[in-house]
Amino acid sequence: MGFGGLQKTSLIDYPGKISCVVFVSGCNFHCPYCHNPDLIDPALKRYSQSGILDFLEKRRNFLDAVVVSGGEPTLQMDLLSFCKKIKSMGYSLKVDTNGSRPRVIRQLIKSGVVDYFAMDVKTLPHLYKPDISPSVQPETLLESIGLLMESGIEYEFRTTCAKPLVDEGILKDLVPMISGARRYVLQSFRQEGILSPDFFRTVEKQFTMDELGGFKNIFEKHVGECIIR
Repeated sequence: MGFGGLQKTSLIDYPGKISCVVFVSGCNFHCPYCHNPDLIDPALKRYSQSGILDFLEKRRNFLDAVVVSGGEPTLQMDLLSFCKKIKSMGYSLKVDTNGSRPRVIRQLIKSGVVDYFAMDVKTLPHLYKPDISPSVQPETLLESIGLLMESGIEYEFRTTCAKPLVDEGILKDLVPMISGARRYVLQSFRQEGILSPDFFRTVEKQFTMDELGGFKNIFEKHVGECIIR
């Protein structure tokens, strides 16, 4: 596996646990607001798998959990093997995904090694083309959503609120897709170091906290928990 980054300590990436975040390299999406644009390149390898595992071994008495993020972890051929090694150390394990590979998500669910999934719901599935992905099929994303909701495993869906990819009408149309979900997270848009600043140059891209609060009100009656992060 190729690893492009390591956050040694996080108090927010795994709810209720002290975690570290390992970032795999390579992504099949090109979200204009991506704040880890260097991780899109699958050739980026700042850390070896053995180096990551050595770090985790040394931190067993301090960390509760490991978050595998990216990039897109489900593109990694040896993801399941890596996850099993993490679990064998006694860590709780969370995997972040864009939902584009439901076959891998199903495999991870069946293996029982993942304790928590976070899936990004960028916008309405039919609006992913062309700016987020020119090839992803809406049915694929909906399949991943269904798998997580039926899995019995802890999970969250999350949406980065960036205009014009998201607005009030789009979010209202998202409600039926994730109705009944355990947790839905509305993420503030961060401008710094993003993949495609020109994409947002001619539009007002950020929502106010009052607007985000209004979006939260849309979902609160339809999900177990809705938070702004």
